[in-house]
Amino acid sequence: MDISDFYDTFFEEAEELLADMERLLLDLDVDDPDVEELNAIFRAAHSIKGGAGTFGFTVLQETTHLLENLLDHTRRGELSLRRDIVDTFLETKDMLHDQLDAYRNGGEPDAEAFERISRVLQQMALDELGQQQALTQAPPVDKAPAPAPAVSTPVQSELEPAMQAVEEGKGQRLSITLTGVSDKDRALLVEELEHFGTMVSQSGDTERYQVTLDSSESKDDIEVVLCFIIEPEQLSIEVAAAPAVAASATAETPVAEAPAESASGPAEASTVPTAEAVSDPDSAAPKAESAPARPAGKAGGKAAKGSESSTIRVPVDKVDQIINLVGELIITQSMLEQTASDLDIVSHGPLVNGMNLLQRNARDLQEAVMSIRMMPMDYVFSRFPRLVRDLAAKLGKDVELVTEGKSTELDKSLIERIIDPLTHLVRNSLDHGLEPREKREAAGKPTTGRLTLSAQHQGGNILIEVIDDGAGLNRDKILAKARSSGIAVTDTMSDDDVWQLIFAPGFSTAEQVSDVSGRGVGMDVVKRNIQEMGGHVEILSKTGQGTTTRIVLPLTLAILDGMSIRCGRETFLLPLNAVLESLQPQPEDIYSMAGDDQLLKVRDEYLPIIALHHALDVTDAKTELTEAIAVIVQGEGRRYALLVDDLVGQQQVVVKNLETNYRKVPGISAATILGDGSVALILDIADLHRLDRRKSQQRHEAKRQHLHEVSLV
Repeated sequence: MDISDFYDTFFEEAEELLADMERLLLDLDVDDPDVEELNAIFRAAHSIKGGAGTFGFTVLQETTHLLENLLDHTRRGELSLRRDIVDTFLETKDMLHDQLDAYRNGGEPDAEAFERISRVLQQMALDELGQQQALTQAPPVDKAPAPAPAVSTPVQSELEPAMQAVEEGKGQRLSITLTGVSDKDRALLVEELEHFGTMVSQSGDTERYQVTLDSSESKDDIEVVLCFIIEPEQLSIEVAAAPAVAASATAETPVAEAPAESASGPAEASTVPTAEAVSDPDSAAPKAESAPARPAGKAGGKAAKGSESSTIRVPVDKVDQIINLVGELIITQSMLEQTASDLDIVSHGPLVNGMNLLQRNARDLQEAVMSIRMMPMDYVFSRFPRLVRDLAAKLGKDVELVTEGKSTELDKSLIERIIDPLTHLVRNSLDHGLEPREKREAAGKPTTGRLTLSAQHQGGNILIEVIDDGAGLNRDKILAKARSSGIAVTDTMSDDDVWQLIFAPGFSTAEQVSDVSGRGVGMDVVKRNIQEMGGHVEILSKTGQGTTTRIVLPLTLAILDGMSIRCGRETFLLPLNAVLESLQPQPEDIYSMAGDDQLLKVRDEYLPIIALHHALDVTDAKTELTEAIAVIVQGEGRRYALLVDDLVGQQQVVVKNLETNYRKVPGISAATILGDGSVALILDIADLHRLDRRKSQQRHEAKRQHLHEVSLV
């Protein structure tokens, strides 16, 4: 068995344990800590240490060992918690994360960082627990396993041969007790134990099951593997004797005879009692029975852990492959459906009914497969308690973090890309939004600021909000900064347009640059990244009451509910969540502006007109505004009137990345394959408006140049 096969499993589980550790540390009440939470933190460190030792990740093992000892004293009440102690524990957790990443990438952790955190933890032990405890927590000098400590009991002399045999690599006899283990898990455990040595005997029931094993492996290594299946408290491993001096459990009932040739040579009789007899003199002597046969293809103990839960680990690329195949199935189903729609239902009734059933099943399959990629927003929100805690302390502010809608789900590909933009927005709210204690108190506000992260579904989108109850955005300050930066602004601009100025590249109203913000970078990147995900950002702010930054994203980029439209002989798709209404323009509702710009009046609102045939150079399209259909659409928080020839219908399509398969096309976000096999382009509303404006300016400039040349002639 190649133990490196399980590296990925260990890394994933260690990441989860570190995340749990951080969450529990942040939730701790230092004045009255919950014992169960302290035990859970200790168990997380213990599990990571054991796994690191098994896989030979020495630095990770030694760092966790130092932390584990301090946590052990904490849960026993011997070390009183303070905020600075919790801060040190959190710093150690960060160090463990860095070490884990180093091993994951095939390297070695930073030696200087390891030395520093070791000194910090040892000094803490010295200051809080005294000299003796500090000495016991020092990491081992060499990487060889430390010899077993001396035991001042009569049994010590009888077990010395066993200890010596282990040190010489000859093996040992282990007495393993399993408590409260189901039959299914017991079979898995016994199956794994067979990989560590020779099974001597096994007996018992679900309440207490005992196994005697001859093995050259250390009991710590065996414990780590078994604890991937059961909890540590369900397992007890004791060194009984070396196989060469193994004895029967009692004089009346001997232990089953070991094989003639074991790892340490021929078996001999001995009067040394086994750990089973010592630890439980009332138990019945074990009976020899054959171990369960190992199923073919079984990989090892860690893979077995999923058998006791309702989840399995599947690589993302496998899920993506299934989604792509289901997408192709949907396209094929659409083609068959279009062909079947032309058939006579009377003469082809069974075929038409079968096609309808296929359509329903294909849609259900698609939704089920897509749900596999959906992850709760808690995956993102759980990262911010630590960020808010540390940054608030650095800024000298009291901040309460509230999260809402943690169970709201979003596609995995989007949920990982939203972390960085959200992080920047949270840092901005803490630095610029929330006022210091003195200013809040002077304004009649609670001294503790409130930062809220919320997520909720809204139609086919997810709405993510970062809300603070700070001072709000300063309109005059933003306009003044924009003018000094050469941005064209007017005092009559709406608040929404003024707030959007903070997304301009290099824009910042910070009076001084800090390590938190003020350099004028970040907000433009936030907006660009969200736009690349098919979403947009809105800002709502009230002076003295706070600011809300709202991110609107599609739930997934793999499928799309769209409206088919026709322009000339071309078919395009509009994202359905961008379509508000459609109408026939009337001459009295069309207003011309300077240049070639035109506006359409819709219920006292003047909307920029985007002529699709003009923006995308479509031939044979309707050019008269009153003959076309105006589809009222929204993009990046603004509304437009998109002129098209016809509305074809609504349909759900599989999104294909156009940039990956072809190249980036202005005004187009992606592509799809229709039921007739043709390719249809999916429109990007905001980019389409920018493209239309550029072409209008180019046309206006060409016309001006032509008039200038004519005047010269």
